[in-house]
Amino acid sequence: MLNGTTAEIKPREALRINPAKTCQPIGAMYAALGIHGCMPHSHGSQGCCAYHRSHLTRHFKEPVIATTSSFTEGASVFGGLANLNQALSNIFTIYNPEIVAVHTTCLSEVIGDDIPMMIKKSIEDGTIPKGKVVIHANTPSFVGSHVTGFANMTTAMVRYLAEKNGHRLFQLNLIPGFVDPADIRELKRIVAEMGVKAVVFPDTSGVLDLPQDGRYRMFPHGGTTIEELKSTGDSSCTIALGHFTSHPAATELDEKCGVGCAFLELPIGLTETDRFIHALRNYGGVDVPATIGDERGRLLDAMSDMHQYFHKKRVAIAGDPDHVIALTQFLSDLDMKPAYVITGSPGKHFEQRVTEILKDQVPDAVVKQNSDLFALHQWIKNAPVDLIIGNTYCKYIAREEKIPFVRFGFPVLDRMGHRYFPCVGYMGALRLMEKMNDALLDHKDRECADEYFELIQ
Repeated sequence: MLNGTTAEIKPREALRINPAKTCQPIGAMYAALGIHGCMPHSHGSQGCCAYHRSHLTRHFKEPVIATTSSFTEGASVFGGLANLNQALSNIFTIYNPEIVAVHTTCLSEVIGDDIPMMIKKSIEDGTIPKGKVVIHANTPSFVGSHVTGFANMTTAMVRYLAEKNGHRLFQLNLIPGFVDPADIRELKRIVAEMGVKAVVFPDTSGVLDLPQDGRYRMFPHGGTTIEELKSTGDSSCTIALGHFTSHPAATELDEKCGVGCAFLELPIGLTETDRFIHALRNYGGVDVPATIGDERGRLLDAMSDMHQYFHKKRVAIAGDPDHVIALTQFLSDLDMKPAYVITGSPGKHFEQRVTEILKDQVPDAVVKQNSDLFALHQWIKNAPVDLIIGNTYCKYIAREEKIPFVRFGFPVLDRMGHRYFPCVGYMGALRLMEKMNDALLDHKDRECADEYFELIQ
């Protein structure tokens, strides 16, 4: 429990307590699962790979496949070339994936393993069969976060696979960022509803949200194919959702193949979804169908109907930077007051963007990147909030301070639904509103005096 947290705040420069993040390889592993027929490979010790797999499994409630170079003391001293070469030989012989996505860990980074050289040697030795592909991303855990690892692996997809053949294709690239399979499925639905052809990468829908039919598939039917990834170099435009997770890959694609980019935030809530729809309309050369307009209208109606319950409510938000930025904008649209807005990931853009959103509505908001949940708890002890929105680890603060809590982002380890019900788009915004409204009213019903316990609040 976090009931040992004190209200007295002391400066901390080198110490993080309950950081609102995890390590790079987890993000890289998740991104790799968004490629069809891909085997994520952890170039490091068995313990690292086991933790990363279990953490993703606990969030998605699905078995997560991955292999490891199984470093021992010898590899730590002499390097991991032999381990990686043997691992690739075993992987292609036993599992026969279309592609292997290698990501490094702290140990392989500290000893300085040259992964591109190792991959090249494996190709020359015939360890990697003809027609098979191996890509890599450097993902040391001692810098960045899982968000950084996801961005690095997504960028590696572009670096290794995107090709420019000189014939522009009438399609868009859509980089959805670190979101759940349900969110990617919803984004694909919106794109299809708009009548736009798009290559979505990475795409974990159909990989980590499979229906139960009694059969196990090591390589599910979902994921972006290698051919689709190659075609991204000839697309007419890239729409990148999320500064931290998607913009680096879009920039790489522009520099490598000259594909122009539209840099957006995640389409969470009214304003950011409007911007996403506008980008699809503009770059796809299509009109917005009435069905999308109806969805927007229903969201506006709900925002109007429920305004009294959200008005001026103080909120604490913690999570991944891309999620938190978009959510802050949505709460602002709902006339709520995000009082504390933090992320565990580093990056000055986070503070700049959130401060810009809140400068008129909540000018005194505490906004901090590279922060932790201990600091958030201390601030709440000094000036309480009406609602907390964040991942599962925020539940300890909510319990101790008796504050309504909405689970949102990554990881959500103790509830279901995030795999199946989106938070993006107009329909996702309705779901978020429902969760927030239920949490606030349930708390009121539970805590109010008898004379205020009404049938209809």
